[in-house]
Amino acid sequence: MTGWRLLLTRPADDSAALGETLAQCGVHSASLPLLDIQPLAETPEQRTTLLGLDRYAAVIVVSKPAARLGLERLAQHWPQPSAAVRWFSVGAATGELLVAAGLDTHWPEGSDDSEALLALPAFAEALASPRKRVLIMRGEGGREFLAERLRGQGVAVDYLELYRRRLPDYPPRSLQRVIQAERLNGLVVSSGQGFEHLNTLAGDDWPALARLPLFVPSPRVAELARDAGAQIVVDCRGASASALLAALENHPAPAP
Repeated sequence: MTGWRLLLTRPADDSAALGETLAQCGVHSASLPLLDIQPLAETPEQRTTLLGLDRYAAVIVVSKPAARLGLERLAQHWPQPSAAVRWFSVGAATGELLVAAGLDTHWPEGSDDSEALLALPAFAEALASPRKRVLIMRGEGGREFLAERLRGQGVAVDYLELYRRRLPDYPPRSLQRVIQAERLNGLVVSSGQGFEHLNTLAGDDWPALARLPLFVPSPRVAELARDAGAQIVVDCRGASASALLAALENHPAPAP
């Protein structure tokens, strides 16, 4: 595993934490955050949604930024959240933030994706409630897969959009310069939008960068990357540090 030299693209704090974990395992990394998280101001409609939280059979939190910002809002309006509301997250890292705040939270083991969440027995049990309504905490304009599937089952779905994601401003060819200066031999993205920003920032350099191994968190992002021309895509089956480390163990680093 020690032959890997990886580019991390998560928001700065998350990349720093992941980089420390990788370093403990002998993996070199460099960070170029490709997702700038901008919290959104609370609207009157959102305040009404939160005050009516006990109308929901389940609350789904789709990301760590959504968990952090959602918990801040929750502390303002529900110092002691209703025990009748069931909490779910798409992945372990997000779920652990909710558990640390005292919320009994369920997430799929071994996979960080919406499909696995929908298959959870605990989630099916929550939807058996007479309150056929689910709240999804997410970023602005997130993926519609969960809502579409739930609405197809007769479940009402509301959103609480807490932040927007943007590509930070970097000088031209910043991505290529970091990769060359740090002699990186692999790329890591944590979401579909993270990959889209990677592709955008690469610009004319993308055909060369597409030859580097790319570690992604799910089959959906893997398909997105392959469709864009990425040649070596490794699905980590999760966005956690442990999922990435397991993938690195199973995929030898390219020869220098």
